[in-house]
Amino acid sequence: MPESPPPRLDEIDVRLLDLLQQDAGRTLHDLGGQVGLSPSAVQRRLARYRRDGLIARQVAVLDPHRFGPTVLAVVLVTLARESFELHRAFAARMRADPQVQQCHRVAGPWDYVVVLAARSMRDCSRLGDRLFKADDNIRRYETLMVFDTVKTGLALPLPAP
Repeated sequence: MPESPPPRLDEIDVRLLDLLQQDAGRTLHDLGGQVGLSPSAVQRRLARYRRDGLIARQVAVLDPHRFGPTVLAVVLVTLARESFELHRAFAARMRADPQVQQCHRVAGPWDYVVVLAARSMRDCSRLGDRLFKADDNIRRYETLMVFDTVKTGLALPLPAP
């Protein structure tokens, strides 16, 4: 299926989408006040963004420090054999596991970069064994433990109107 062209965005669209990337929990009234629209006009635009697929979903970002210890790890993965089906199977396994926060297929000596979240070092080790060691199509994986998170985010650079 060919990718559809990006929708045309005006200055208000870009400002609204930027505000939503910062905090999607803002009220329609607050958003409208920031961009000079009525709450109902903002609601119509948000409905269009969802319909057009600009907003894929809205989630709550939890503070990991409020839930006790959280261990993050970055895992670099190289597959032993490559095919469309093997990549699709690996990606499906990563998508299905709730402790996989991110998974990116990359160029270079590694095939994937995976970010894991676990409750402890032991939990992280078990997770790595289950996801990577038990897979006979993984040639090599290397786990890098995260000491400190400098920045996390999902905000995208928006096009100029």
